[in-house]
Amino acid sequence: MRTVEFQEYGGPEVLRVTEAKVPDPGPGQVSIDVAYVGVNFADLKARSEGYRVPALPFVPGLEVSGRIRAVGPDVTGLRVGQEVTALTEGGAYAEVTVADAVTVFPLPDGIGLRTGAGLPTVLPTAYALLHTVGRIRPGETVLVQGAAGGVGTVLGQLAKAAGAGTVYGVVSGPAKAEYALGNGYDEVFVGSFTDEVRAATGGRGVDLALDPVGGETLRGSLASLAPFGRLVSFGNASSAEPWTVGQPELYPTGLSVSGFSILGLAKTAPAALRDIASRAFETVADGTVSLPVTAEFALEDAAEAHTLMGSRTSTGKLLLRVAGSQWS
Repeated sequence: MRTVEFQEYGGPEVLRVTEAKVPDPGPGQVSIDVAYVGVNFADLKARSEGYRVPALPFVPGLEVSGRIRAVGPDVTGLRVGQEVTALTEGGAYAEVTVADAVTVFPLPDGIGLRTGAGLPTVLPTAYALLHTVGRIRPGETVLVQGAAGGVGTVLGQLAKAAGAGTVYGVVSGPAKAEYALGNGYDEVFVGSFTDEVRAATGGRGVDLALDPVGGETLRGSLASLAPFGRLVSFGNASSAEPWTVGQPELYPTGLSVSGFSILGLAKTAPAALRDIASRAFETVADGTVSLPVTAEFALEDAAEAHTLMGSRTSTGKLLLRVAGSQWS
């Protein structure tokens, strides 16, 4: 079978199409004939700096849609031929991949394989950030960094559906701002945002800030909070040094800071992940949320997908097409 791997860290050019043996599922696993693969920023960090890479060579990719090829021992509730979406620990840039059964989900009725490839990371992450960790309440104001990305696109829609009063987004360019405004955001700031948020909220700040960037952006998000506001960190796209926060920042106005990782939850509390994913998937099935695929590449063109995402000009969800067009 074909895979896309890298044997050294670097730019998109280190991605190479290779031939590999078709993997067999072990206990508690299934193998999947891949239709589509979701491209995530974590894939770029894996390729460029070894994020969550146990050893080289490494096949990246965290989320797929496809059909179950084989079922390993001790797996119940899943069957060969079933259309599924799955969260993996890597290895998704391939014609066949293996996933733990606890992170494999049957596609909801009415959801096709192409849309399904964006479900397992984007939807549960966005849902958990707002509802489980962020504990949003009707009427609250929300600030989202990376508002035009895959998770950001969903966050704007979900926040509005949850009754948020005003949803603010932050993006890196005007085209992204226009895109975000079509996905639930009331106002979008390009580049700088801390003073702009204060001005837009009459000096009060926002109730909930969601930050995947880290570094100075995270500090700016913290500075944008209203009294008793909450900040949820869910990534470090800036690759900044690990941040710390404590009494000087939190005590004066009763702020709180939380963190979230969909990959961490899959490892430590898979039952909680399944519960969150089930509720999150319903928002797509019932039309509350749409998942626009803005660019699609063949598997062998994975480097082009990485180049586009790395340029910071992409919006929405990027996919790799493996066998999807054959099954549509």
